[in-house]
Amino acid sequence: MPAEWEPHEATWLGWPHNKTDWPGKFAPIPWVYAEIVRKLSPGEVVRIIVGSKEHENSARKILKRVGSDFARVEFFRFATDRGWTRDFGPMFVRNNQLKQVAVNNFKFTGWAKYDNWKKDCKIHQHAAKSLRLRLLQPLINGKPFVLEGGAIDVNGKGTLLTTEECMLDQKTQVRNPRMSKENVEQALADSLGITNVLWLGKGIAGDDTHGHVDDLARFVSRRTVIICEEKNASDVNYKPLHENIERLQGMKLEDGSRPDVVKIPMPQPLMFDGIRLPASYANFYFGNNAVLVPTFNDPKDRIALGILSELIKDRPIVGVHAVDLVWGFGTLHCLTQQQPAA
Repeated sequence: MPAEWEPHEATWLGWPHNKTDWPGKFAPIPWVYAEIVRKLSPGEVVRIIVGSKEHENSARKILKRVGSDFARVEFFRFATDRGWTRDFGPMFVRNNQLKQVAVNNFKFTGWAKYDNWKKDCKIHQHAAKSLRLRLLQPLINGKPFVLEGGAIDVNGKGTLLTTEECMLDQKTQVRNPRMSKENVEQALADSLGITNVLWLGKGIAGDDTHGHVDDLARFVSRRTVIICEEKNASDVNYKPLHENIERLQGMKLEDGSRPDVVKIPMPQPLMFDGIRLPASYANFYFGNNAVLVPTFNDPKDRIALGILSELIKDRPIVGVHAVDLVWGFGTLHCLTQQQPAA
């Protein structure tokens, strides 16, 4: 699996339609998606999943109003349950010798929490057929491997970041029942070419995926990992985040060297209807021509954007307002899935 910053052929995005994802706040969400498309399309094709002709027409109207370049937008009519393309969308791998890209048919089960996932689970197959790409069947100990894209992050050289809370827990939101750490590592090696797994502990508070790493820690280069830090000792995130930082500082990359660990702040706790939301600057997305970073009307927005600007020099860092978006328990990375160039 190539790193996210490597050249893309396209970015996949599932146009929003399930109003229960943002109860009482759905109206602004398509406009946030349109802003994502507008920022990404100058650098790559944006492939948008829609459920019907009517759904596509609705998306086109909004995209037209914000000035999107339709020459860089393609629509695919696949039925979906929800819009979190990172987790159910096509996850690509590349054979560098043959210069070929294939799609992994990972199983998706609604984060082992929700019942509406049967349509989402077929998107890998639909995408592979539409693009005429090979469809691979990842297995874990002989069974279909359940894996969401937000559960992992890779440096493109064989090292993968993930959390024990999401991938190994056998009591809450169990993805792969009765599978050991060794089973998971072997399945990641077989399906993604991974030779080295960095295991963090728990994810951030408010994350209903039960520990996705893309709200916690991310590679920004082969050697550099940003990781969220909470300095308020009374915050529920304080202890688990500091434990993860200590773990990461003691780990090694695929070549035996230690990663360069850079801390990035957490925004102030964001609440809606009394619920803690998983607001995190780590949920950014690498496009070909920009890195899109969620912002939360918080004084730390500027600090987080500055840190990423110092680390990523080859494309601009662009803040995207995500206060409405995060009410769906995810932001920019959760919505997008990269298709690497062959």
